[in-house]
Amino acid sequence: MARSGDQDRFSTATRLRLLGEQTAARVYRSQSRRQARRSRLTGRAAFLALIVCSMVVALAYPMRQYVSQRADMADQERRMAEARERVEELRDEKARLQDDRYIQRLAREHLHYVLPGETGYTVIDPEAAEQRRTDEGAADRPWYSNVWDGVDRADRGQAQQR
Repeated sequence: MARSGDQDRFSTATRLRLLGEQTAARVYRSQSRRQARRSRLTGRAAFLALIVCSMVVALAYPMRQYVSQRADMADQERRMAEARERVEELRDEKARLQDDRYIQRLAREHLHYVLPGETGYTVIDPEAAEQRRTDEGAADRPWYSNVWDGVDRADRGQAQQR
């Protein structure tokens, strides 16, 4: 019996040793395959990476310049279109200013001119008139006094903030 127990123990130890050797052999084979695959691809991959990097470096600056110039061209075309529109507007305005009736209408609207024999009326907005009454009698003074009072008030406000 002692012998069969030794054989079982020996066979278990042998089995473990064989199992360890088989596992080591599998690991070694998988590592050698990976290294073989890596070694085959490493040279090719390095060469390909070198070519791709050199192409990127060679094309990066010209592509940046191309994109930048395209953006500048689009901006200049937009400005040119705006300038053309402005020129057309000014030509139309110049043509209108050649018309005496247009000049007369502008004088009536902006300068409140009236023709001889006409009576001019000025309509005051009720809200504006009410605000003038509340503004310390500003309507009774000349306009330049109101301007100077505004400048003085602004100056006093800044002096108080300091």
